[in-house]
Amino acid sequence: MSESPTMTFWDHLDELRSVIIRILVITAVAAVAAFCLKDELFAIVLAPRSSDFITYRLMGVEPFSIHLMNTGLTEQFMIHMKTSFYAGFLMASPYVIYLLFRFVSPALYDNERKYATALVSSGYLMFMLGTLLNYFLIFPLTVKFLGTYQVSEDVANMLTLQSYMDTLLMMSLVMGIVFELPVVCWLLGKMGLINAPMMQTWRKHAVVAIFVVSAIITPTTDAFTLFVVALPIWLLYEVSIWIVRMTRNK
Repeated sequence: MSESPTMTFWDHLDELRSVIIRILVITAVAAVAAFCLKDELFAIVLAPRSSDFITYRLMGVEPFSIHLMNTGLTEQFMIHMKTSFYAGFLMASPYVIYLLFRFVSPALYDNERKYATALVSSGYLMFMLGTLLNYFLIFPLTVKFLGTYQVSEDVANMLTLQSYMDTLLMMSLVMGIVFELPVVCWLLGKMGLINAPMMQTWRKHAVVAIFVVSAIITPTTDAFTLFVVALPIWLLYEVSIWIVRMTRNK
C-alpha cells in the first residue's frame, strides 16, 4: 500500500471534492473553447453529410449532399451548446481519467495498480477507437444510405439537424461501448469466469448476436453496410479469444 499518511474519512471527502471541482473546471473551459470555435466544430460534425468527406472520396461515391433543416426556435442554439459540451468533455477526458485514477490509486496495492492502469488505459483507447471508426466509416455509410433513400422521387427527404446529431452521438456511444469487448473479456478471463475454449464453443452464437447488434446499430436494408459494421465486431471477438487464452496461460 501507499506509504502516505493515513487520511480520515473527511479528508477523503475533501480530496474528492477537489477532484470534482477540477474536473468541472477543465470540462467547462474545454466546452467554452469548443463553443467559441463553432465553425470549426460543426465543419467536423457535419462533414459526413457531403460527398466531399474523405471516406466517400476513398470509396469513389457519386457526388451527393444532404441538406439539414431546423424546426425549432431554440433548437440550433441548444444543439450548439450540447455539441460543445460533448466535444469539451471528449477533449478533457484524458485529464479527467488521470484525476480520477490518481484519487483511487493510493488505495491499491502495487500489483493492483499495475492492472488498473492497463485496464483504464486500454479501455479508454478502445472507446476512442470505436468512436473514430464510427465517425469515419459506419456513420457516413448510414448517412449516405438513409439520407438519400427515397420510396419515390415525389417524396423529398427533409432531415432535421436534431435527428442528425442524435444519430451521430448515439452511434458513437454504442460503438465506443462495443469496442470495450476485448477489455471486458480480458477482465473476465483474469477473474476465471470465461476461457478461450468456452468462447470458441459459443462462436456461432456470438456471430448471430453480432449481426443482431450490427442491425440495431445501422437499421438499414443494405447488406454491405451491415457487413461493414459486423466485421470489426467479429474481429474484436476473435481478438478477445486470443487475449483470454494468453491471460489464462499466464
